[in-house]
Amino acid sequence: MLIYIHGFNSSAASHKARLVRGRMTALGRAAEFACPDLDHRPGRAMKQLEALIGEAGGSPVSLIGSSLGGYYTTCLAEKHGLKAALLNPAVRPYERLREVLGPQRNLYSGAQYEFTPRHLAELEALEVPRITPECYLLVVTTGDEVLDYQMAVARYAGCEQIVVEGGDHGFSGFADYLDPVLGFCGITRSLP
Repeated sequence: MLIYIHGFNSSAASHKARLVRGRMTALGRAAEFACPDLDHRPGRAMKQLEALIGEAGGSPVSLIGSSLGGYYTTCLAEKHGLKAALLNPAVRPYERLREVLGPQRNLYSGAQYEFTPRHLAELEALEVPRITPECYLLVVTTGDEVLDYQMAVARYAGCEQIVVEGGDHGFSGFADYLDPVLGFCGITRSLP
């Protein structure tokens, strides 16, 4: 199973999630793909993701996490020993997101909620002190206007890394890197 984990105020309808879903479908592996719309509360989002991993019933699971989803992905990869690709991942989001406390709106669903210090505390509780470098592929864009890509490069030192010159936080050029990301996650062109 391949699980795509979207970022802050995003959804399963994001550009990158749709690209991955489309490629999995083209490979005849759509049934092995999951991309849940995550709850805005980090604790609840993690319960959703843990349930999906549990549903795999021991079958191999790999993860792709984007932005805040990269932070969740790191927590899950370390807990379960999973392969994970990280796309412009958030590092210490409980610090960065302090700036956006208050009313929020999901970019895709339009759902509104209040982002509070409790959200930050739940995020900080998920912090993983050390990583297992061989578990990760880091893909970052130097033109990320939201997150400092150098923080991710430092955090995931020792991991396989692809640093893309330019680009943006949404990673509009992700299609060019989709095959290496899927390959790292164990998804090949042939059926299992």
